[in-house]
Amino acid sequence: MSTPVAERLTSLVAALRAHGIRVGTGETVDAAQAMAALGLADRELLREGLAATLLHGTAQRPVFDPVFDLYFPRSVGAPETGATSRDGLRDRLAAALAAGDEAMMARLAVEAVDGFGGYGSSPASDGWSSYQALERVRPQTLLARVRSDVRAQGGSSGFADRLLDDEIRRRIESFRALVATEARRRVAERRDRDEIARRAVRPTADRVDFLFAGKAQLAELRRTVQPLARKLATRLAARRRRAARGTIDLRRTLRGSLSTGGVPMKPVLRRRRPARPELVLLCDVSGSVSGFSDFTMLLVQALHDQFSKVRVFAFVNRIDEVTGLLEHGAADAAGLGARIRSEAALTGYHGSSDYGMALGEFAERYGDAVGPRTTVFVLGDARTNMSDPNLAAVRQISERARRVYWLNPEQHAQWGTGDSAAPEYAGLVEMHECRNAKQLGTLVGRLLPI
Repeated sequence: MSTPVAERLTSLVAALRAHGIRVGTGETVDAAQAMAALGLADRELLREGLAATLLHGTAQRPVFDPVFDLYFPRSVGAPETGATSRDGLRDRLAAALAAGDEAMMARLAVEAVDGFGGYGSSPASDGWSSYQALERVRPQTLLARVRSDVRAQGGSSGFADRLLDDEIRRRIESFRALVATEARRRVAERRDRDEIARRAVRPTADRVDFLFAGKAQLAELRRTVQPLARKLATRLAARRRRAARGTIDLRRTLRGSLSTGGVPMKPVLRRRRPARPELVLLCDVSGSVSGFSDFTMLLVQALHDQFSKVRVFAFVNRIDEVTGLLEHGAADAAGLGARIRSEAALTGYHGSSDYGMALGEFAERYGDAVGPRTTVFVLGDARTNMSDPNLAAVRQISERARRVYWLNPEQHAQWGTGDSAAPEYAGLVEMHECRNAKQLGTLVGRLLPI
């Protein structure tokens, strides 16, 4: 394998690792052997070979494919094509969409970016924009035309019109993705390819910020709850076994050493029997924070066997216990947040979050939920809408509990800005930045009591 090709492979591996995909030395060696066997002539065959050797599951493909396109592009530099006619390109695109010709669609994507995606004053263009190219070509407006062509070819017999339209839309979205990939490749040629791979490739679900996750990403996150819970349960069980070993029992160790001439060959440990701890969650379910709270509630519910008691409270400006709703809704993760907000009493005279009022109500109404064996987790961004943060209530809760941790989904640099009371709360309890599922899993595994 030549040095430039080897450098592309190692850069690809480094980019995958930066996105949280575990690629070891063994997988990298296997990938190099696959490249030597497959060659570079068939790019799609090479893509599948590297995916088979480097990845651990199909869920990692949305990250792998765009990164692969950056380090192993179809060509280097702009293609040598003449002036592209917009109408001519649309005619050929409509034919390719009707026929489902993916190879032609890929060539047309290159032409679209080359002809309509460049911007700037230099002859070779200062930059490339998939948005600009797609705005000029407007493939979404070809739906009716392609439908008519497919019907004329007899391609729709036996299929409902809706199914036909869905297939055409899928092909159009595939073309749009090809245009985006080509524009990203052109940008990577001019800029730092590693930087583009880090910033322009969509992260895996466990690295998406809770505050910016869309519905599709939150749905994907919910599907990761059970695997993450199993991993954390195994980790907690191992910690509990280690903690149960206790210290050396000197009297029994010396007694046992009599049979070995006074040499303590086999130390005897005192067996500890720590009781399983209790867990209380206080969850802000207002606004964009609700996705973070919902996911964490589902995770804790999946871990309920690790604790003697779990109680969950939700709040906006009033607080209510939702433990029963959470257990009842274990099979309906997508509807958990809506059910909590519709069935629990979470708001009073206004609909904005009020941490001071909610935490004060918890300390007053549910003080018996917190005891010396209780670990409390507060989930929220600590933005009080300029109301009183009620630090006395937080102090009262921390005095009763064994531990109090605050998980904040906002970036640490945003704490204390605007109406954020995060620094004031962090002075009383231990506050941690928790912006995505990966951070949450790490924190839960480290902070949960044993």
